[in-house]
Amino acid sequence: MTLFADTLFAAMTAHGDAPAIELGTATMSHAELARRAEMRADELLERGVGGFRPYPILVDNSPGDLIELLGTYLAGGVAVPIHRAMPKARVEELVARLRPDPLLDGASTIVFTSGTTGAPKAAVLSARRQAAKLEMIRRETGWLDGRRTLLALQLTFSFGQWVTWLTLLSGGTLVFPERLSVDAVAATLAGGGIDRLPAVPTLLRGLLEREATASLPAWNGTVMAGGEVLPAGLGAKIRAAWPQAGIGDIYGLTETGTCDFFVDPPDYDAASGSLGRPGRDIETRIAEDGELRIRSPYAMLGYLRDPERTAEAFDGDGYFRTGDLAEIRADGRVGLVGRAKDLINRGGMKVAPLEVEAVLAAHPDVAGALVSGVPDPETGEAVIAVITAAPGRAPEPEQVLAWAAERLERYKLPVRLKVVDSLPTGATGKGDRSAVGRLFIGTV
Repeated sequence: MTLFADTLFAAMTAHGDAPAIELGTATMSHAELARRAEMRADELLERGVGGFRPYPILVDNSPGDLIELLGTYLAGGVAVPIHRAMPKARVEELVARLRPDPLLDGASTIVFTSGTTGAPKAAVLSARRQAAKLEMIRRETGWLDGRRTLLALQLTFSFGQWVTWLTLLSGGTLVFPERLSVDAVAATLAGGGIDRLPAVPTLLRGLLEREATASLPAWNGTVMAGGEVLPAGLGAKIRAAWPQAGIGDIYGLTETGTCDFFVDPPDYDAASGSLGRPGRDIETRIAEDGELRIRSPYAMLGYLRDPERTAEAFDGDGYFRTGDLAEIRADGRVGLVGRAKDLINRGGMKVAPLEVEAVLAAHPDVAGALVSGVPDPETGEAVIAVITAAPGRAPEPEQVLAWAAERLERYKLPVRLKVVDSLPTGATGKGDRSAVGRLFIGTV
């Protein structure tokens, strides 16, 4: 076994009869989860899984997925979670890439990163570094033992993975919603007994729009936002709706081992809208072009069978090129400006979608916003946006634009704005700017 597997199984054995998984009225103890994973590992070994060979696992965020992942780790294989809903042809394409590579020696997991700008990259994670990063996150977040975590994240997503393993390491309980949807998550949260809610901001926005969770005045758990930027405006709305809850914010990338910056709940009001503080052993810099770069001892081993893109991902000093544009705020904290690839060039003037989204989402009638650029014959690119309505509100596009015009330079204003039922999301539940343009097809 690797250090990662040793650590997980030692913890589950030590926690014994404490509940590890809860789904509806069904529960499974830590000891039973370990026993079932050990049985699965024996079956996998008979099938030749092991020796740091990649093993694709179709997952759909069910307790059975944990048994399959844990069994793979115990057998000495490299787990490759792929969502079960992915088209068969796409699955076959990804699996075909899982061939031997010296990079896999000592690996535990392969995570396919987003492929919105090309073929997904297969980030290879080290078992030793993964174990060390879990301990670092545990220390930095003050993660308490024996708490109940609402698992509202994809297991194909690094965020969902570390939340899962850290809950098990600490003797906690993973509470699964009936399905991974806003309504099901809202029902579970409203049912009570949840200590932690790790979630992407898109899901949090949806929870504020549901009657069951629009107001939770007595809930005193902790929100752990990550995966995408938590706008200060959305944080303020969470604070108002769930006044007793703590709000933490985490920033990191799969390639750096996740969780590089932390906004701690006690500091949230002062640090909202920023990345917070870097974690221990994390080194950061802002390059001359404004890109945030991170050097981490927990970083990936590289991209599978792709030495060129691996080399391109790091600068000459070993800092990972995040692709995020950042700046130092007046309070000394790092704030994100946006993604370099998302910048809109409107007649030579650069527009950061993140800035425009924050302004639109701050309107009292608006719950959330996504901004994108589309080709324009006169300016090269034009700014377009979609918004969703705050509960009980009916935003008028012209009125929202007039309001935004008082807060944004003219060239940053969307030329088209549309109210939609929900913001488009990608496979991991994060907002998908690339899909915004499609929402305007067929409209005037």
